[in-house]
Amino acid sequence: MKFNPRPHADPEINLIPFIDVLLVILIFLMLTTTYSKFTELQLNLPSASADASQTRPKEVVVSVAADGRYMIAGQELLARDTDTVAAALSRAASAAGQGSVIVISADAQASHQSVITVMEAARRQGLTQLTFAAQTGGQ
Repeated sequence: MKFNPRPHADPEINLIPFIDVLLVILIFLMLTTTYSKFTELQLNLPSASADASQTRPKEVVVSVAADGRYMIAGQELLARDTDTVAAALSRAASAAGQGSVIVISADAQASHQSVITVMEAARRQGLTQLTFAAQTGGQ
């Protein structure tokens, strides 16, 4: 018996299903991605014109909202007294490590007393390196 050999067709790669799957994955990732904010409180920082620091030490960010709410290292405080702020600062500073810097990020409309409360709490805990966050330019 003599069999006639069939002509071999070169295999063809179909890219359409591959592209469809990639688009579905891309859409899924775009919908499920969460974008973290710098702080959870809406802050309107005061403006300043200074060069940004080139080195970033260990920071503990304290956010003060316009209505006097506090957020320390991403956790909002329920109470607004100095003792509660001092205890939270102590925990955050010990987690950040030795030589941490307290960055006070206060809303431009925050009361002076709210900022002084944070400064007093830091003094009680022996945290002497304080700085203030501000927007650059006249925004």
